[in-house]
Order: sequence, then structure tokens, then C-alpha cells
Amino acid sequence: MSTKRNVGIAAIATGAVGAAVGGVLAVERRAVRGARRRPDPFADEPFGSLHTEGLDVIASDGVGLRVEVDGDLDAPLTVVFLHGFTLRMDAWHFQRRELGDAARLVFYDHRSHGESGRSEPENCTIDQLGKDLHTVLQAVAPSGPVVLVGHSMGGMTILALADQHPELFGDRIVGVALLSTSTGELAKTIVGLPGWLSRAVNPAVPQIAKLVRRRAGLLERNRRVGTDFAYLVTRYISYGPDVPPSLVDFMEQLVLGTSIEVMSEFFDTFLSHDKLKSLDVLQKLPVLISCGDGDVLTPLEHSKLMATQLPHAELQVIEGANHMAMIDRYPAVNGALRRLFARALDRSTSAVAG
Repeated sequence: MSTKRNVGIAAIATGAVGAAVGGVLAVERRAVRGARRRPDPFADEPFGSLHTEGLDVIASDGVGLRVEVDGDLDAPLTVVFLHGFTLRMDAWHFQRRELGDAARLVFYDHRSHGESGRSEPENCTIDQLGKDLHTVLQAVAPSGPVVLVGHSMGGMTILALADQHPELFGDRIVGVALLSTSTGELAKTIVGLPGWLSRAVNPAVPQIAKLVRRRAGLLERNRRVGTDFAYLVTRYISYGPDVPPSLVDFMEQLVLGTSIEVMSEFFDTFLSHDKLKSLDVLQKLPVLISCGDGDVLTPLEHSKLMATQLPHAELQVIEGANHMAMIDRYPAVNGALRRLFARALDRSTSAVAG
């Protein structure tokens, strides 16, 4: 085959690849433009602005945890909100906005997230987060009935605390909400991959995590450039269909607040997370289990498994919702939380009267 012909074939192949990539990018741009033209009732919503004067609670290893207290400070019930992985306390925007009349509200950023201090990598574990929660409770809710509300990694944190301090659940902790979370087997749902693909990828996950840690700086620079593809991925992983664009932008801002390096440091703990037995500690408490039926990160099957272990719990399945139902389907989530608060307070009052 002549050199000229080789060059010609290479040129044709290169042109074909370029055309294909260009076509994909064009489709991507059209999809995002269409999404951004949708009606947006939250275009003027002051995301990230609901804050009170915070305080730093020092964890067992010296890391400062940023904590804020809001809501009805004289309420008989304290509710502690625990956000998910890569997020911060701002993720509870609509709960903070809507539920202040129902209880004294406590929010805090997990270690290495938001305004909290950076953790040593070896302490980026769910078990350490359970210890952090215990420290926060001692500092800002040392007495009186408490309800714990955890989303995703926040729910796992609650289960870690139940494993470490079961004596707290009943007298002090009188209710628990587990939103879009899991007791384990998270390797099967890696970053929202379909089941068959995540099973194929699973054996390589530790090596992938090491590679990510080594290339964290490069990956960080590239992710902050921002692309239409990133917008579409964020929407797919976080929300149901027809989500207003401002909610996608808000989610992107939350996730960008956590570095690739921090993400990689927590990754191993999700692969080893196994707290199914911790559910036994919650048997006698009012419990809410809530999940979107389209959740690709902590699929509905995980919530249904928890519900089989806690048959008295309210299982809320939110049709058409994904992992961040607490944001785009907040009326449904807040309604369920109010029901939980009422049940927990009734239980606490009855226990005192008895």
C-alpha cells in the first residue's frame, strides 16, 4: 500500500472521528440549551445564603467541624441534619427554609467538606464520621430529645453512630430519617453505572482510586473548566426529569466545593461500608426511609432492604425522583419529615409522662 494511500485513509479516519465528536458535542449543546430554556421558579432563590453565626466543634482528632444552629431555639425537639458526600450544609436549603418552625435545627459540614477543617486521609471514614456526630451532639445538643436526619453519606454516619453508641437511641435520639442512603454494597452502584457494568468495574476500583489520587491536580483543573456534558451528568445523577436549571447549577456549585483529592480519600470507606446490623438499634424508634425511584447512586432496592429490617418505618418512595429529592422534591420530603418529627415528639413526651 502506498504512503499516499495510507495518508488518505488516515485523513478519512481522522475526519470521521472528528465529525462524530463534533456531532456529539452539537447534540450535547442543544440538549443543554433546551434544558436551560425551561421555566425556572427558583431563578431568584438565594441558594447558599441561609446561615447563622457558626461555631467550630473540635473532633476527636483535632479537626474543626463547622456547626450552625437555626430554627426555633426554644423548641422541645432538636433535629440534626447530616449532608451527603461532596456536599455541605447548604444542601439542606429547603429544609432550613421551611422547617424552622418545627424544631431547633442543627446543621454541620462533615470533615473535609464545606467550612470544616481538612482531615488526615486515614480518618476519612464513615466510622470517624460517626464519632464526629457524637462530638457534635455532645457540644450543641447535650440534653433533650433529638432526631437525626441523614442524606446519603449522612445516613451512613447515623448508622455508624448506632453501631458505636446504641445506648443513645431511645432516650436521647428519638427518631431517625434515612434519605437516599444505604447500609452497604455500594461498590455495585459506582457513580450510577448500570448493575452489569458496575460489577465489571468493581475489581478495578481500588486501582482506579489510587490513580485518581495520583492525578488529582490534573483532574481538578479539568473539572473546573465546566462543560455542557458535566451539566447533563449532574442533572442525570441528581434529579428527576424537567428539573429547573438553577437547581442543576446549585448542585454543581455544591460538588465543586469538594476537591477531587478529598473525594478520593473517602472512596475506600464506601467500598467497605457495611452497617446492616446497626438497623437493629433503630427497631423501637420512629424512622423515615425515603428514596427516589430513579436514584442511581443509592438505588431504591437499598431503601427497601432497610424497610424489611424496620417494618414499622415509613417507607417513602418518590416517583420520578433521583438522589437529590430533598432539593427538587422538597415538599414531599419535608412533609414526611414533619410527620417523623411529630411521631418522635409524641414518643418522647409519652416516655417522660410514663
